Amino acid sequence: MKTRRIIGLSIFATGLIWFQVAGRFEAHRIDEQRAARPVTQTRAAALRIDSDRLMEVVTMLSDLKFEGRAAGSPGGLAARAWLLERMKSIGLQPVSGSYVFPFTFTRMRVSGRVDGAGANVVGQCLGRDTKAPVFVVSSHYDHLGIRDGVVYPGADDNASGVAVMLAIAEHCQRTPFLRTVVFAAFDAEEAGLQGAKSFLIAPPFPKERISLNVNLDMVSRNDKREIFIAGTHPWPLLKAPLELVAKRAPITVLFGHDKPAAIAGGVEDWTNQSDHGPFNSAKIPFVYFGVEDHADYHQPTDMADKINRGFFVDVAETVLDAVLQLDVAFATVPPK
Repeated sequence: MKTRRIIGLSIFATGLIWFQVAGRFEAHRIDEQRAARPVTQTRAAALRIDSDRLMEVVTMLSDLKFEGRAAGSPGGLAARAWLLERMKSIGLQPVSGSYVFPFTFTRMRVSGRVDGAGANVVGQCLGRDTKAPVFVVSSHYDHLGIRDGVVYPGADDNASGVAVMLAIAEHCQRTPFLRTVVFAAFDAEEAGLQGAKSFLIAPPFPKERISLNVNLDMVSRNDKREIFIAGTHPWPLLKAPLELVAKRAPITVLFGHDKPAAIAGGVEDWTNQSDHGPFNSAKIPFVYFGVEDHADYHQPTDMADKINRGFFVDVAETVLDAVLQLDVAFATVPPK
């Protein structure tokens, strides 16, 4: 077991060194391409994401010192502490006097009862209208941890979602939205969406104030440069503003994975497969951004050096554009 872990760490470290050396060249190339695009009103949001900071978050959270960020593990606790400091440094405010919201959970397995513990890290960016309904932008920061002595770094799943969430938070702090946006880094998603469930069972502010959840889970890798949006089938009022975003996006935006497979031609339904599920169950509209599974999904090879930086930053731009569009579209009427 110890030997397998050493081999896994060595392979990961070698890949990380190469990523750091080659990444700078790729960064300059991508940013030059972005700067060369025509600057129009519809692309204003696309110039607001710092690609270096985006990759910094993914590289950090998938680092070996966090040991795969399993909920309740030493690596998970270290990742939580790093996220807390990052939210504070961005300037996000505490929610109901706190940033960290611990919880416990129980899961029943064939082998018997399993008890666990985790903690959500939550901060808010105050809006221009503090009475407007609140958006919750979420991503889970936990992953699979260490299995059979091998680290599962979870770069795409879901350090990528956390990176985009923090990029949106940074933009919100620079230019506040109409409404207050709560940024929630959920724990124990891999243990059955436990962080999101806890957030809604014991919300840090009245649940009735939440008008929309935007959830990000696996948003950095797709060879076809495709990202899916789920949520417009159960919540059709979301479709029109998001179609505007899709038309001007620098990537291919597809709608789907949000209806029962029986009526979707066998296409997998993702409605309850990530942290937006508990929001939907609570009758709160959701928008989910994610890629389809790839060969490194839930594998120890889900590393930062596998991420297509150009696609990743374009996804981040698209998500930011979507949040801004939804903020305006539902300025007075919640999307219910």
